Amino acid sequence: MAGASRRGTRINYLINPAEEPVIPRVVTPFPAPKLMELSMFQGEHKESLYWGTYRPHVYFGVRARTPLSLLTGLMWLGVNDGRYSMRHVCQNSDELKTYGWTHHNGRDYGHQVLVDQEFTLTTSFLKYKEKDSGYGGDWAVRIEAQSDKHSEEMSELVHLFFYVADEGGAAIDLGGGVMNIRDDSILAFGSRDDVGNWQLHLGSKDDREIHYSGFKTLHIHNLSDLVIANLGTQARKFNRLQLSDTSDHSPNILVFQISARIPFRADVVFVSGSSGHNSRMEERFRSLTGNSLTSRLNEKKNQFDDKFARCFNISDELNPEAKVVSKAALGNLLGGIGYFYGQSKISPLPSSNVKLGDNFISYWPAELYTAVPSRPFFPRGFLWDEGFHQLLIWRWDVHISLDIIGHWLDLMNIEGWIPREQILGAEALSKVPAEFVLQYPSNANPPTLFLVLRDMMCSIKKNQFAATERNEISIFLDRAFIRLEAWFNWFNTTQSGKIASSYFWHGRDNTTIKELNPKTLSSGLDDYPRASHPSEDERHLDLRCWMQFAADCMHSISKFLEKENEIGKEYGLTAKQLSDFDHLNKMHFDFTHGAYFDYGNHTEQVHLSWRLIERAGEYPIRELVREVSEKPVLRLVPHVGYVSLFPFMGRLIPPDSWILEKQLDLISNGSTLWTNFGLRSLAKTSSLYMKRNTEHDPPYWRGPIWMNMNYLILSSLNHYSKVDGPYRETAKTVYTDLRDNLIRNVVRNYNQTGYLWEHYDQKKGKGKGARLFTGWTSLVLLIMAEAYNEC
Repeated sequence: MAGASRRGTRINYLINPAEEPVIPRVVTPFPAPKLMELSMFQGEHKESLYWGTYRPHVYFGVRARTPLSLLTGLMWLGVNDGRYSMRHVCQNSDELKTYGWTHHNGRDYGHQVLVDQEFTLTTSFLKYKEKDSGYGGDWAVRIEAQSDKHSEEMSELVHLFFYVADEGGAAIDLGGGVMNIRDDSILAFGSRDDVGNWQLHLGSKDDREIHYSGFKTLHIHNLSDLVIANLGTQARKFNRLQLSDTSDHSPNILVFQISARIPFRADVVFVSGSSGHNSRMEERFRSLTGNSLTSRLNEKKNQFDDKFARCFNISDELNPEAKVVSKAALGNLLGGIGYFYGQSKISPLPSSNVKLGDNFISYWPAELYTAVPSRPFFPRGFLWDEGFHQLLIWRWDVHISLDIIGHWLDLMNIEGWIPREQILGAEALSKVPAEFVLQYPSNANPPTLFLVLRDMMCSIKKNQFAATERNEISIFLDRAFIRLEAWFNWFNTTQSGKIASSYFWHGRDNTTIKELNPKTLSSGLDDYPRASHPSEDERHLDLRCWMQFAADCMHSISKFLEKENEIGKEYGLTAKQLSDFDHLNKMHFDFTHGAYFDYGNHTEQVHLSWRLIERAGEYPIRELVREVSEKPVLRLVPHVGYVSLFPFMGRLIPPDSWILEKQLDLISNGSTLWTNFGLRSLAKTSSLYMKRNTEHDPPYWRGPIWMNMNYLILSSLNHYSKVDGPYRETAKTVYTDLRDNLIRNVVRNYNQTGYLWEHYDQKKGKGKGARLFTGWTSLVLLIMAEAYNEC
C-alpha cells in the first residue's frame, strides 16, 4: 500500500527491485493519531461543515469537504473594452469594481456582492438540514442581477452559467427543466455514495432562456476554456451567443446558460437523500426558493449581525462606514475558507536516498481545510498567514478554528516539519507560478499557530469559554501536544545558530548575483534586509523571538494539561533563557542606534548595476547584477524596521527600561517608522528603504505598511499602556494615534476602491499589492474591537 500511495512520486529509489520501496522520511507522515480523527470532529460537527463555499478561487462555488466532491460554480459574461469576457476564476484582469462577502458565518449562510461594470450581481448562500435530507443537508443559492444604468454593450441582457460537476467522473443526468417540460424545475440529477440521490433545481418567476452543454473531463480547472470554446463555435456557426444544447456521452459536468433581462433573480437549489421525484423533495425545494428563502436569508443575516455585536463589541465611537468594513473583513475571511486535497511537491534533501528522475518528491495525499490570504491572488493555504487568520476566527467560532488548526498539524511529517505553502490539487496548482511550487524541507515559516493557541490559553485562564468548549480545547491540546512538541523541536534543531540561544532562517541564497539582498522567504518577510552575505553565522532576531514565544506557549499548555514533568519544565527554562533581557541585548542590541538588529556577515556597500551579460551562442543582454565594493564583516545589521521591534512585540522589554523609551521613539518618529497611515516596514533611514531587490522585484517589506505587524505592535502598545512604568502614558498616546491612523486609512481605501489590500503605501496610504486581501488585513476588525492578548 505504501508504494501505491506514491504513484505521483517522480523519483527512482535506490533499492533492489525485489524489495519494498523505502519511503523517504521527508514524505513520511508523523506517527501519531491524527487530530481530525478526534470524536469532536466527527458526527454532527463534520456533517454540519460538509457543504460550503469552499472554492475561494472562483467568484462563487460550492463543494463538499471530501476529496472527490460534487461541486458547483457560477460564471457570467461581462464586458471588457466593448468585448464579452467570461468571469469565473477570481482575477484582477476582470476589473470588477468590487466583490466579496459582506456577511458570512463560516457554516450555513453568506451574502456576496459583485459589481461588474454597469451591473451588480449578488449571491446569497443558505444551507438547511431536514430529517430526510442527505448527508450534509440541502442548500440554495440566490443569484440576483441588477443595474442602475442599462449599458448598450450589455443589451440589458445578462448571461449566467451555473454548472455542476463530479470530480470523480461519475455521470450526471440532464433534468427535464432544461427541456422546458412544464412544472419540471430539475436541471440535473444523479447519485453519490456520500449523499445518496440528489437533484439540482432552478426556481425563478422571471422570464429566462436556458441552454446547456455537457462535458466529460476530469480537468475541471479548465472548464472556463471549454465553455468559451463551445460559445465560440456556436457564434461562428449560427451567430448566436448560447451553448450548443449538446453533451458528451455520460458527462460528469453540466453547464446551464441562463439568459434573462436585468433585473433578474433565480434560486438554484440542491436537495439530496430521497429517491425519485416525490412530493417531499418538491416540498423541500419549494421551502428554499421564493419568499421562504427570502425569509430564511433575512433571519440568517440578523443572526450574523447579533453574533457579530456579541463577539466583537465594537465601540459606538466608530462611524457606520467602519462597521461596514469590519463585517466585510470577517465575512470575506470566513467566506474565503476552502477545502483542498492533493499532494505537495517537495524538493528532496541531499540526504534522501533517492536518485532524481525529476526535481520533486510527492507528499502523501492529504486534505486541508483552511482560510486563504486572497481569493484572486493567494487562494490556498499559507502556514504563517493562518495563525493570523485564526486570531479572528477562534473569536467567532472556536470549533471551526480548532478544525483548521487540526488540519494543518496533521500535515506534519515524521521530522516535525510542515510545508509552508499548500498547493493541493489541480485547481490550486493552476494559480501558482512554477518557481513557487516546490516546498523545501530545510526551510521554516513563523510558527504563528502558537498565536491563537496562546489566545485560547489566555481566555481559559479568564474563564471566557463555556465548560463544554473548555473541555474540547483540552482534548484537542492533549492530542496535539506531541505534534506541537515535534514542531518546536524541529525548529530548535534545524534552525539553531552557532551559539546558544541563537537562530537563523534557512534557505537564503548565498550564491546569487541578481539579488541586492538575498531574500529570506522562510521568515515570511521576504525581502526585508538581512546580512548582505548569508552564512551560518547569522542570528535572526525575529526567529529568536518566535522561539521564545513558542516555548512560553508550550510551557503554558503543558501546565494546563498538567504535564508538569521534565518536558514541561524544559519549555519553561527555554522561554526564560530566550527572554533573558541582558543576553538578548548582548546578542542583538546596538547601543549607538538604540535599536535591535540581526547579526551576520554584512556590508552596506552592495548595489545593483546594469551590465551586458554574454552567454555562449546568444546575443549579449543587459541585466541588473549585484556588485559588492567592500568586504563583509561579522556585525549587527543596521536596518531599523519590523524586525527591530520583535522584542517589543514579544513584551520582552521591562516596562521601566530606557530601551522601551527608545522603542517608542522609533515607532513614533516620522523619520523612521511612523506615517499617518500605519507603521512602515522599514525605516526611511535604511540604505535599502524602497529599493528594488532585483530587476523584477519591487520593494515588498522595505517600506509598505502591513496590517499583521501593525496589529502585533498595537497589541504590545496596549500592554505597555496598562502596566506600571515611566512610559505608560507615552505608550497610550502612541497606541491611540496608531490605531486611529490604521482604521481611518483602511476604511478610506475600502470606500474608494471596494477592497481590503495586501499592504498600504507608506507615502499616501493607498492600497497596494493583492486586492481582496482579507487574510491578515482583516485584523483591522480586531483593531476596531481592541481585541488583543492581555495575559
